[in-house]
Amino acid sequence: MRALLVVNPAATTTSARTRDVLIHALASEMKLEAVTTEYRGHARDLGRRAADSDDIELVVALGGDGTVNEVANGLLHAGPDPEGLPRLAVVPGGSTNVFARALGLPNDAIEATGAILDALRDGSERTVGLGLASGTPGTDDEAVPSRWFTFCAGFGFVGGVVGRVEQARERGKRSTHALYLRQVVRQFLGDPHRSRGTLTLERPGEDPVTGLVLSMVCNTAPWTYLGNRGVYGVPGASFDTALDVLGLTRLSVPAATRYATQLLGSTPDKGLHGKHAVTLHDLTDFTLHSKVPLPLQMDGDHLGLRTSVTFTGVRRALRVIV
Repeated sequence: MRALLVVNPAATTTSARTRDVLIHALASEMKLEAVTTEYRGHARDLGRRAADSDDIELVVALGGDGTVNEVANGLLHAGPDPEGLPRLAVVPGGSTNVFARALGLPNDAIEATGAILDALRDGSERTVGLGLASGTPGTDDEAVPSRWFTFCAGFGFVGGVVGRVEQARERGKRSTHALYLRQVVRQFLGDPHRSRGTLTLERPGEDPVTGLVLSMVCNTAPWTYLGNRGVYGVPGASFDTALDVLGLTRLSVPAATRYATQLLGSTPDKGLHGKHAVTLHDLTDFTLHSKVPLPLQMDGDHLGLRTSVTFTGVRRALRVIV
């Protein structure tokens, strides 16, 4: 079997020595080409090359959720074709690794490599659904290129938090859970729209949901992790269904305190709830509009400001090794 290993050298939790060990282990089981990414978007370009090749059967992404997102977008550049595209395997190397952990893989890179090799020997794989975000026809964002996401997108408040984290990392800060929590507080204190929601969710055949101050689009549960603890914004989200949405219509200090407490205590059966929480399950097509430009993030990657985003939940989009 011929495989392409996409290595992010800036992965937070792997050293050069660890990466050498992983490459040696994988190369002992397959014909492996290892390529180290050199620029933002390089992993996407490599995934596209693999999708267009005639003999690459597997792409292994060694890095965090951003690396996985880029590889997935490259593989799916011409659209989903689960049986015709190379399979994807993920070796976690980032600070959180939501996609890999939601698949049930160990959070340790060496242990995950062993699990992937065992799965390949056993022929163990699954076909997962993904989300697709596109520019909305008839709006200023119509020409924005479509982009796939593997586990989560956030429009508004959550996008602002991710943007602040990226700015901090550009200043040399290390990506940690503490950094994210600090940026959540700063985004809350500095967000001019949290007292009056600017977001509206529209879906075919249903009344619009208006006045949202926060929106999260989830493709799996947990939504994220704090250390070893899963955080379940929408417990019903799954790789086997379309997309789930969590929205809040109020983010005052008391409401934010209440919902933060609920998130910290969330479980696979219990997420956010209350009169200001809106939860929608298994949506295939919907659009989020904003009265003002708001930040958008997908899989932890800040994508700038948008006023409208159309989301599509695509079941059975990509085969992954588990």
